[in-house]
Amino acid sequence: MIERKDVVEFGEEKVTLLGNVLNVGDYAPNFRVLKNDLSDFHLSEYDGKIKVISVVPSVDTGICALQTKRFNQEASKIKNVEIITISCDLPFALKRFCAGEGIENLITVSDHYDTDFGLKYGLLIKEKRLLARAILVIDANNVIRYFKINPQIKTEVNFDEVLKLIENI
Repeated sequence: MIERKDVVEFGEEKVTLLGNVLNVGDYAPNFRVLKNDLSDFHLSEYDGKIKVISVVPSVDTGICALQTKRFNQEASKIKNVEIITISCDLPFALKRFCAGEGIENLITVSDHYDTDFGLKYGLLIKEKRLLARAILVIDANNVIRYFKINPQIKTEVNFDEVLKLIENI
């Protein structure tokens, strides 16, 4: 298992990321996570489509909620792009969050069960069993076109950079 230190800070604490190291230009591995109804979700369900993966530690925190709500708003304006929010929250918590916040334009999925996504994409925080905040853009051919891990878990992602890239794919 690959371990990387000094990539992400969780508050004042440097944490360890577990899993593969992926870069722009790499093929996006398929993964299995759980939908809010506890059925399986695989990235391959969106083969042939552009995908934005918004990775958050937990939708029950302010910045994560903001990130999910912002991408939900953007999803209503963007055509031919699937937006997926992934966290280690339980599917029940994601379902409750989506209902309470009116999240209808994107899918939320849970990596809680076996952290398949977190390990395949190198985003599982060893010390917390949460995912690091990150954004990926994967093109219709499943090639990673954008992959940014926020160095500080408590900071927002660069929405404008991601949205501009989507327009140009």
